Amino acid sequence: MPQLVILGIGNPGPKYQQTRHNAGFWVIETLAGTLGLELKRSHKSTLMASGSLAGTNVVIAKPRTYVNLSGESASYLLNRFSLPAEKLLVVYDDIHIDVGKMRLRAAGSAGGHNGIRSIIDSLNTQDFPRLRIGVGRPEAGEDQIGYVLGVPSEHEKETLLKCISDALACIETLLTENIDVAMDRFN
Repeated sequence: MPQLVILGIGNPGPKYQQTRHNAGFWVIETLAGTLGLELKRSHKSTLMASGSLAGTNVVIAKPRTYVNLSGESASYLLNRFSLPAEKLLVVYDDIHIDVGKMRLRAAGSAGGHNGIRSIIDSLNTQDFPRLRIGVGRPEAGEDQIGYVLGVPSEHEKETLLKCISDALACIETLLTENIDVAMDRFN
């Protein structure tokens, strides 16, 4: 039985693979590589793998749906493992945070993110932890949707790779200590 389900959200398919909106996927894919896990289809809406991180049983997962329907996967995972929402860590992109920065929160609103709104609606609660990966803001007059569906510059990619490494350390701290320690250390 997993102690934590880590759900990274993004859009499926090669067209979206390198876009900012897939920052959550990048964290999950990096975790899978680090842990030697292969994500496999477990439901029409979800790819997942089970393993051990920092001595704790975890499930890592990615929705097979578009970001705006991420709640379907979140709901499936919590039901499958009979876990409360507090045991779901959602990892996703955030345009309100500078590129390469991250913020861990124990709960909160959707903050304008449609994937988080979908999860809140599906779970009927805002009380689940989330790790927001900063992808920066669009330029003045630039379309927000076009920005998150755009590919980061090479410099941004380098910065995001460092952030993903920090995100893994943050998740390990969450598991080995607690969310308050992880927030103090990484926010």
